[in-house]
Amino acid sequence: MNNKDPNYIAKLEKAIAEKYGAETVAHPKAEWDEEKEKEYLNELKTNYRSEAREQEKEEVNGVLISKELLNRETKRSCPTCNTYSFKSVDDLYMTKFDCCMNCYIQWVEGREERWKTGWRPNK
Repeated sequence: MNNKDPNYIAKLEKAIAEKYGAETVAHPKAEWDEEKEKEYLNELKTNYRSEAREQEKEEVNGVLISKELLNRETKRSCPTCNTYSFKSVDDLYMTKFDCCMNCYIQWVEGREERWKTGWRPNK
């Protein structure tokens, strides 16, 4: 900022206020009072309490673990071929066709309607 005008900031603030309204240059504490402060603190307390209830923990082998993590069940093994997979590609096929990518290629590809009606290969 090479401008040497000492009133530059005041002029800039005035121009912003004229263009966007006086609220844009007002100090945030200008509209804050004790009632709003109490309301804000109560809201913080209620949010904190609800979050604390949601994040109930359970001790497993001496470590506290969120109950949400303990209740999660993942479908990592293919019900068709019973192979276990960590591949992210298989997640797509597991979600849509309830099988891994290899089973999709071998049994489903081109025959999606038959698969959706319940057909499965003999084991």
